[in-house]
Amino acid sequence: MPHHGRSPWHGEISYIGMGEQLAQHLETAYARDIPVILVGHSMGGKAAMHVALTCPELVAALVVVDISPKATNKGGFFRPIFEGLNGLDLTTLENRTQANVLLKSSIPDDTVRAFLLQNLHFDHHAKRWYWQLNLEGLTHSIDAINDWPEQDARTFDGPVLWIAGAESDYIVPEDSDAMRALFPRVRKVAIKGAGHWVHSEQPAAFTATLRAFCDAVSSSPEVT
Repeated sequence: MPHHGRSPWHGEISYIGMGEQLAQHLETAYARDIPVILVGHSMGGKAAMHVALTCPELVAALVVVDISPKATNKGGFFRPIFEGLNGLDLTTLENRTQANVLLKSSIPDDTVRAFLLQNLHFDHHAKRWYWQLNLEGLTHSIDAINDWPEQDARTFDGPVLWIAGAESDYIVPEDSDAMRALFPRVRKVAIKGAGHWVHSEQPAAFTATLRAFCDAVSSSPEVT
């Protein structure tokens, strides 16, 4: 995923820009000979949908986790998170435990906070803490992250698993028509006891659901 982990930070933070980078990476590194099962959560889910719609030859099947193909208004949810991460003084930080305590007021959910702290790393050579994601770029791109690009009547005709957190409000019943219009073979599954961070809050149920879908796709005569 561009702007995350060890992936490059170059290019605009938009679903068109990130989709192009993802497609190029898939084409050269993974899907040169055989299309892949592409999985994306939230922002990554929108990017994955865009890749499937624009470069369907690279994607055998798609898994979209707790997001819909629409513009959203989730800035109010993400802004306190970004403010908390940006407000953490990495120059005086002693350890990850201290970071967890300092972030609790801005990110009160223990699961979300622990998930986000996976992006905090220590450079033993430079003796400093750093974020392994483009925090500044993502902070200034909340509007682009909330957006969804027009798709020019494209569809992806491969199998699609749409995983929702049963306690999340990121997917609502009205989204089903828009999802099915772009992905005619979509199947929706709601994971009980999970909010938006489905894979972090219910990892066993999420993994079992994902594995069953991947096994079914891999055994299909359509995928060789």
